[in-house]
Amino acid sequence: MKINDSSTTPIYIQIAEMIENEILDGNLKEHDRVYSTNEMAKFFGINPATARKGLNILTQEGIIYKKRGLGMFISPEGHDVIMNKRKETFLKDHLNNVVIEANKLGITKNELIELIKSY
Repeated sequence: MKINDSSTTPIYIQIAEMIENEILDGNLKEHDRVYSTNEMAKFFGINPATARKGLNILTQEGIIYKKRGLGMFISPEGHDVIMNKRKETFLKDHLNNVVIEANKLGITKNELIELIKSY
């Protein structure tokens, strides 16, 4: 896991996305403990408030939950929440652009489907 200082994506968003990727990759599973605010701050050399902001996003989305005095943990539905969110983003941001470009190039719907199947 690494912070990209030159990215236009805010650090707290990068933190949230890193944890999401750890979940999707199977490195963090439901009920696993997530790195604490202070652990992340020390590891990445960032302000604890920045790390907390990233964790708050995940909490608000239902990806992680807090156990008072014990820390933050991956929620049972965390993986599914991330998958649904990313599928929606993929369809909206990427697939839409593919369809628009295919139309410009005169690629039919069936041709596009066959191209996708060949991958």
